[in-house]
Amino acid sequence: MNRRVGGIIAAVVLALFGAVLVLAYAGNADSRAQEGQKLVSVFVVQSEIPAGTSVNELGDRVAKKPLPKTAVAEGAITDLEQVKGLVSGAVLVTGEQLIRARFTTPSAFQSTGSSLSIPPGLVTTTISLSADRAVGGVLTPGSTVLVTASFPSDGSIPTQTGVILQRILVTNVQVADPSAVAADGAATPDANLPGVSPQGEILVTLAIEPASLTKLIYAAEHGTIWLSADPKTAPNAPGGAATRSSVYQ
Repeated sequence: MNRRVGGIIAAVVLALFGAVLVLAYAGNADSRAQEGQKLVSVFVVQSEIPAGTSVNELGDRVAKKPLPKTAVAEGAITDLEQVKGLVSGAVLVTGEQLIRARFTTPSAFQSTGSSLSIPPGLVTTTISLSADRAVGGVLTPGSTVLVTASFPSDGSIPTQTGVILQRILVTNVQVADPSAVAADGAATPDANLPGVSPQGEILVTLAIEPASLTKLIYAAEHGTIWLSADPKTAPNAPGGAATRSSVYQ
């Protein structure tokens, strides 16, 4: 008899304990649901914002809108002071929330070449070069370069090197591996220090006339390319190609 009573009591206690757990879980779930429904005021784009627009110039192109917390994007901006002094890193379209990741510093924006306007009639293309073939990796968007191509011998045609394009506008420069290594092998964060060069390939985007596009691509596919700094004050490069015999003349 005592065992039966004890079993009944234990069952009742377990049932009550289970009920308490269920009620606690339900209460927490309800609290989480209510928390997710809370409104948070974030900035939303009202009209398209061009890339490179300063935060100070946003004006009525953005407005604060209350949104459920569950609908707020990660990094959403609730106060423009969070991005003070920055510019939009890309075009911001109507209806999207302003988020911190979409803004960058003016200098970083310019370094991507995004702020450069491509002259009418030109097209852009990108070539991959090692640092020694791209002026040591110190090219910057807005500079102009001389493009020299070298080709191996082909039957009766000897190896040749010659200038194929001059004063070509650089619109973007990207380093595949931005880490730098000093001459003694020590890592350094500053690739502009003496004895230091970027590691890996450098992607250089050039703006050229459509008629010259196939010439550049052919040289990149079947030969090797060297870029040289070519400011407007530099004289025109001589025509013709250099061969092994002409180098010593």
